[in-house]
Amino acid sequence: MATTAGKINVQTENIFPIIKKFLYSDNEIFLRELVSNAVDATQKLKALANMGEVKGDIGKTNIEVEIDKSSKTITIKDKGIGMTKDEIEKYITQIAFSGAEEFVNKYKDKVDKNVVIGHFGLGFYSAFMVAKKVEIFSLSYKEDSKGVRWECDGSPEYQIEEIGNRTERGTNIILHIADDCEEFLETSKIQGLLTKYCKFLPIEIKFGTKKERVKPELKEGEKQEDLKDIEIEVDNIINNPTPAWVKKPVDLKDEDYKSFYHELYPMQFEEPLFHIHLNVDYPFNLTGILYFPKLSNKLEMPKDRIQLYCNQVFVTDNVENIVPDFLTLLRGVIDSPDIPLNVSRSYLQADANVKKISSHITKKVADKLEDLFKKERPDFEKKWDDIKIFVQYGMISDEKFYEKAAKFALVKTTDNKYYTFEEFENLVKPLQTNKDKKVVYLYATNIQEQHAYIEAAKNRGYEILLMETMLDPHYINHIESKLKDVSFVRVDSDTIDKLINKEENLISKLTEEQQKLLQPIIEATVSKEQFTIVFENLSENDQPIIITRPEFMRRMKDMNQMGGGGPMGFYGQMPDMYNLVVNSNHPLMTKIIDEKDPAKQNYLAKQASDLALLSQGLLKGENLTNFIKRSIELI
Repeated sequence: MATTAGKINVQTENIFPIIKKFLYSDNEIFLRELVSNAVDATQKLKALANMGEVKGDIGKTNIEVEIDKSSKTITIKDKGIGMTKDEIEKYITQIAFSGAEEFVNKYKDKVDKNVVIGHFGLGFYSAFMVAKKVEIFSLSYKEDSKGVRWECDGSPEYQIEEIGNRTERGTNIILHIADDCEEFLETSKIQGLLTKYCKFLPIEIKFGTKKERVKPELKEGEKQEDLKDIEIEVDNIINNPTPAWVKKPVDLKDEDYKSFYHELYPMQFEEPLFHIHLNVDYPFNLTGILYFPKLSNKLEMPKDRIQLYCNQVFVTDNVENIVPDFLTLLRGVIDSPDIPLNVSRSYLQADANVKKISSHITKKVADKLEDLFKKERPDFEKKWDDIKIFVQYGMISDEKFYEKAAKFALVKTTDNKYYTFEEFENLVKPLQTNKDKKVVYLYATNIQEQHAYIEAAKNRGYEILLMETMLDPHYINHIESKLKDVSFVRVDSDTIDKLINKEENLISKLTEEQQKLLQPIIEATVSKEQFTIVFENLSENDQPIIITRPEFMRRMKDMNQMGGGGPMGFYGQMPDMYNLVVNSNHPLMTKIIDEKDPAKQNYLAKQASDLALLSQGLLKGENLTNFIKRSIELI
C-alpha cells in the first residue's frame, strides 16, 4: 500500500510543548483521556446500532488496556465506531476539532447529548505527555472500509497509510513510552490510574486477567459436594459500568446504597447513617448520591471526600467550589455534564451554573433532613449526636440552610432529652425568664466537671442544655443573634441566683465591715492575677466558696481555640480569669471571722477555697498535695 505524508493543521510549531506543559499539567491523566475517547467510540457505535445504521450484531464492546514491558508500550483497544483514513485526517490531525461535538450535532434529535464524554477535541494529544511515539490502528464500522495506520513522534509531522490486514472493527492506540515515563509500564501504576479515573465508566474495561476459583461442571455419577474447586483465568474488568447513582431510586434498596458506599470507600467499615439520591434534569443535569457519615465532635474534614464526575469520568475530589463548605463533611458522588470544567477536565471554572447546582444540593440536603425529622423523629433523635456538627456548621455558614434547619435542629439536655428551639423555649420560658424578660438557656460543656453546678440548677427546676462540641461557642453566638429575647448562659458562669437574675436578693448576714475583714484572708488563698474576690448573698445551703468564669471572657476564649476569638488570637493569649465568689451567708464565713487565731483563720479559708478549686479541676501540683495533707489532718 502507498504511504503518504502530511502535516498537522495547527497555527504554531510549538503546539505540543504547550499541550504537554500547560494544558495537561498532570501527566497521569493521559490514560483517562484515551480511555474516555475509547468509551465515546463505543457509545457512538451503540447509538448508531440503535438507530439501525449499523448492520448485524455489534458483538462484545469492552475496552482493553494492555502493557508490554518488553516493547515499552501501552495499548488502549476499543471495538467501537472506528475511523477511516479521511476521519483520522479530520479528527486527529486537526487539533481542537471535536468529533464528539460533531456527532452530537449530527444526531441531536436521535441521541442523548450526554452519551459522549469528549468536548474539546484535545484529549488524544495528552498521550504525548508520556509517549515518544504514538500509533493508531483503526477500522471503521462502515462497509468496505480499509484499515488505517497513523504514526506521530510528537512533532507536527505524521505518517498515515491504509493497511489491508486489519479485520477487527475499532481502534488501537499504541503509546511508545518515553524513557522518563517508564513508571507507567508498571501494572500497579496503571491499575491505580484506571481505578481512580475509570472506575465507573459506562463501558466495561478489561485490564489483564485474574484467577477465580469455581466448581467444575458436574458429570454423570458425580455429586456436587464431592467436586473440588478449580482455578480458572477470567477477564479482569476493573470498572462498574452501572454505578448506583445512574440508576433510578425506585430500583434501589437500602442494601444497594450501603454496598455502593463501600465500593466508593473500601476502607470505611462503618455504615453511613443515611443517604440522599440526587436526580435532576432541569434546569441542569445532575445525578449523585450523598452519604451522611458518623461525625465526631471535632470539626474535622473527612479524608474520603465527595467525588466529582462528569459523565461517569472522575474529575476531582476537591469539590469546595461546587458545594458549600459544610457539605464537604459528607461523602458520596456528584455527576453532572453541566459543571463547567477547564479544557483538561481537571478543575472547575467560575460559572453561574455552579451557584445554581450548589444551591440545589443544599436544598435537597435540608429537605431530606426535614423529612426524616417529620416522619421518623425517634430515629432522627438517635442520629442527632452524629450529625449535629454538620447541621450546626451549615446553620452558621449558610443562611438559606439556616432558614430550613431552624425547623428541625435539636438541642439536647443533660438528661438526654431532645427539643427543637421552639419546643425548648416553650418548656423553660415560665421558670427561666429573667428580670429583663429574656429567656435564659442554661448550658453545660462537661457533665462531669460541672456536675455540682448542674445539680444546683436542677434543684431550682431549671433545664440545662449540653453544648460540648468545639463548634458550640460559635453556634451559641449565632443562635443568640437569630432568636429573639434569648440568652445563653453557661451553668458555671455565675452563682445560681445570678444565672437567671430575678431580683430576689437575699440579705447578707455579714456587715460591710465584716466583709472588709474577711476579704484579705480569702485573697491570700489564691492568685490575685487569676482570681477576683466577689461577695454574694447566697443561701446558707449553697457552697461557702464557688468559682465561676465570666460568660463573656470564657466564650471569647473558647471561640479563639477554633479561630475567630479576636484579632491575632488576643483572647487565646490571655490567662484564664475566674471569679472566686464568697457566700456571705454560709456559717463558715462567720466562723472564720469569729476565729481569734490568725493561723487557724487562714487554715479554714485555705481549705474552703481549695475545695472550690478542686471542684473545678483547678487544684494541681503542690497545692493539691498540701490540700490532701491538710484534709487528712482535719479527719
